[in-house]
Amino acid sequence: MTTSTVTYQGDLRTSAIHLQSNNTIITDAPTDNHGKGEAFSPTDLLATSLASCMLTIIGIKARDMQVDISGTKADVTKVMAADPRRVSEVQIVITFNQHLDEKTLKIFYNTALNCPVAKSLHPDIVQNLNFVVTNDA
Repeated sequence: MTTSTVTYQGDLRTSAIHLQSNNTIITDAPTDNHGKGEAFSPTDLLATSLASCMLTIIGIKARDMQVDISGTKADVTKVMAADPRRVSEVQIVITFNQHLDEKTLKIFYNTALNCPVAKSLHPDIVQNLNFVVTNDA
């Protein structure tokens, strides 16, 4: 079954439709690569997909452990390299806004590193993951 349909809109912009839900994502080329940077770039989506996957799989584990991680956020930084132009590193800082003990954090950390997107990326892409606990619940 086809997952999505991507259409080139012109002027370095695409629109992608998720066929099951009919949700749309727009991408633009980044400003450092001839684009307007008015939307996620394809490489932004790659980096963001890693964080989204990590949060989703942590959410599954948390639910199994009866731990509420609602409000947890991930800040994503994409690092580009040249020759060839590619993503060389994705830095993710996941911030939990509730107290979690060290054992739970270790379980979540190992879970995140084993999410499907993390396991699908080329091994040359550095995946730098850090956790922060703010206890601001």
